[in-house]
Formats: sequence, C-alpha cells, structure tokens
Amino acid sequence: MSDWIAVAAMLVVAAALPVSLAVLSWLLRPSVPEKQKRKTYESGEQPTGTTDVRFNIQYYLLALMFLVFDVETVLLIPWLVTFADNPGTLLPAFVFIFVLFIGVGWAWRNGGMEWVKPQRAVSVSEG
Repeated sequence: MSDWIAVAAMLVVAAALPVSLAVLSWLLRPSVPEKQKRKTYESGEQPTGTTDVRFNIQYYLLALMFLVFDVETVLLIPWLVTFADNPGTLLPAFVFIFVLFIGVGWAWRNGGMEWVKPQRAVSVSEG
C-alpha cells in the first residue's frame, strides 16, 4: 500500500509543480502593455499578408516519413552491430526491415512520396 502512496505523491507533485510555477511567474512578471509587444515579429521584417497560409499536406507527410525511417535506421544500426555475433538475433532485424520496405512500397504506391500530386486528366466526354 505504501508504494501506491508514493506513486500518488509523485503524481500530485508532477501536476502541482508546473501549475504553481506558471502561476508564480504570472504573478511576479512585470506587466507593461504596449502595441509593439503584440505585433508579429518576423526577424526584423514587416509582416505581410494574412496568417491563414495553406501549406501542402505532402510536405508534412514526407517529413513524417523521413522521421520514421531516419529514427528506425538510427535504432537499427546499433542493434545489428551489437547482435551481429549471434545469427539468431538477425532474423527479427530482417523482418523489421522487410516491414519497413512494405511501408515504403505502400506509401509510394499511394502517392505519399510525390511532392505534387498530378492533376487528373479531364476527358472530352466529361468536360
């Protein structure tokens, strides 16, 4: 039972510490409202246009795929170096690589690797 009391105490401290520090900084900071403080800062440049800019979703998908495969490679190399002397541990690594290749093939087939998706051709009968 004492183990659960320690866990509960840790959860209370983990929740109370950030909240109390945020409240304390809100109470102690100086408040000097100015128009310049509320302006958008663009590294010294005057902001132009609106903030409602639409980015191509392909950018995010490509970045996410890069992160996934980059992290998997970083994790896979030490795994293979550490367990290279034992051939029995290489089978899970090859299965893992195979699953990654299936994921790349699926993304490639569904257009996840294309930066700009091609426009669909309109036939004469449709238009």
